[in-house]
Amino acid sequence: MTSTQLPPGTRPVRPGHELDVAALEAHLSASIPGLALPVSLLQFDGGQSNPTFLVRDSAGRALVLRKKPGGQLLPSAHLIEREHRVMAALLGTSVPVPTMRLLCEDAGVIGTPFYVMDYVEGRIFRDPSLPGVPREERGALFDAMNDVVARIHGVDLQVSRLTDYGKPAGYLARQVARWTEQYFAARARPIASMDWLSAWLVEHVPEEQAATLTHGDFRLENLVFHPKEPRVLAVLDWELSTLGDPLADLAYSCLAYYLPADAGPARGLLGLDLSALGIPGEEDFVAAYARRTSRARLDGWEFYVAFSLFRVASIAEGVRARAERGMGASSTGEALGRMTALLAETGCRVARRAG
Repeated sequence: MTSTQLPPGTRPVRPGHELDVAALEAHLSASIPGLALPVSLLQFDGGQSNPTFLVRDSAGRALVLRKKPGGQLLPSAHLIEREHRVMAALLGTSVPVPTMRLLCEDAGVIGTPFYVMDYVEGRIFRDPSLPGVPREERGALFDAMNDVVARIHGVDLQVSRLTDYGKPAGYLARQVARWTEQYFAARARPIASMDWLSAWLVEHVPEEQAATLTHGDFRLENLVFHPKEPRVLAVLDWELSTLGDPLADLAYSCLAYYLPADAGPARGLLGLDLSALGIPGEEDFVAAYARRTSRARLDGWEFYVAFSLFRVASIAEGVRARAERGMGASSTGEALGRMTALLAETGCRVARRAG
């Protein structure tokens, strides 16, 4: 990489997202031993919810800073404190996470609370069809993803001190209520498919699986893979993690199977020849998870998928609202916000399949 090239997935800090570098340097140097000042900042183009930055010190050490956005925030959103807690708890378990370096809850330092963790160098795949990856490796990448979500659901909550990390009872009903509330708080106009889907979900909540740790946003894009091997080095973006029904995580990880390949920032695999690509179909992916977790049955699958689509649609509407106010954390935020209706309509089709 030449001096004029930026690390993959980064860009100069976006207007409106500038940080007080002097205040940040003072805080980091007091908290992280051996940090060599001055530091430089770039912004990751991902991170729809919480702005995320690559911090390099003058010796080349790379860290990642993730912060709450500025402005008025929706209830129960942007919980970077929970991200920090769960990743710190998982360090040393079979779930790969970056090493956490500090949590700053004092908004007076750079304007909002933030945390800092080690930068994990590797591959992040934004497109689930994995263009540019050899066909023979694609299946192994999906299998590594499958293995990690099973590992998350197998975390010993006692050993990791996460038994109080959520309220397992009534998880699905609370999630439906939460994302309905978030949607109505953000929407600018009525969307009939969202209203119908919200009502259907309330009436069709299945009997829940035994609660486990759940990631809440488990998808290919939130995994850092080894630069050359089909192996996950780090699971990122734990903002929505809690204790709950593991099948909600699994269904969310399968959403690419329901979204068109040309669906912009929410592109999926629908319409592609998965066999030709070397990518497992949804049935095979789910069966692999069932084997890994010794689950004989996965009842209520349509509910879990429809709910996952509804949740993404609600998030997309929130992103659209923030982009309208000029506070979007990513350049793709406005485009993703326009996806709300497509996601909701897809969820309605899945729901109707269940009868």
